[in-house]
Amino acid sequence: MPRFKPVYKRVLLKLSGDVMRGPHEAGIDGERVRGLAAEVAEVAAAGVSLGVVIGGGNFIRGTQCSKWGIDRSTADYMGMLSTIINALALQDAIERLGTPTRVLSALECRAVCEPYIRRRALRHLERGRVVILAGGTGNPYFSTDTTAALRACELGAEVLLKATKVNGVYSADPVKDPRAVRYSRLSYMEVLQRDLRVMDLTAISLCKDNRMPLVVFSLREPGNIRRAVCGEDIGTVVGDAEAPRPAASGRAKRK
Repeated sequence: MPRFKPVYKRVLLKLSGDVMRGPHEAGIDGERVRGLAAEVAEVAAAGVSLGVVIGGGNFIRGTQCSKWGIDRSTADYMGMLSTIINALALQDAIERLGTPTRVLSALECRAVCEPYIRRRALRHLERGRVVILAGGTGNPYFSTDTTAALRACELGAEVLLKATKVNGVYSADPVKDPRAVRYSRLSYMEVLQRDLRVMDLTAISLCKDNRMPLVVFSLREPGNIRRAVCGEDIGTVVGDAEAPRPAASGRAKRK
């Protein structure tokens, strides 16, 4: 039995493709994927209904390809395909731990995964399967951040968890500015007005319009997915409950 008590019954976890590559410049790092899978399986075993949206930046980014002269729509479809590769790798690692999963993709690829249909995704969640959502929204010009916000609203998640390289949202880039402070809580409007780049504007607007709480936290410390679903103070909460305030930790920590 799990030795922790989640505060959420259903969550949507957003993972960037970069977390799949580990220390490498590109591609998939097996050890990193196995570590992620163990954390996801641990949370699922605690009874949390879990959806995962995964990016593809460890292989290719549509915006980057378009700068090379590739048509933007074509470039974005290339990025969507890379998310399917990541989803299959994560699925394999999770299922090796005995946790059932399904990969659903908005960009149809029936030979390896199911097409994304909302009611089908809900049914898988109800049956205790981890649902990995690939292919973005299935449309160019939309990021996987927007996909995560959209799927969180569609699937009735109580919170959107965004796992990143840093432990929350800062007033400036903590890598470049050691005086940057981390916020423990922000309103949606503060994020938009200050252009804090938590997620793209479309994603934040979707969260705001649907009152979807967002928690931004770091994946660099093992166990943080579990801590996030338990409601621990490990990052920045974005929502309308309180005014923004810097965390007590103050100055940014260099990684």
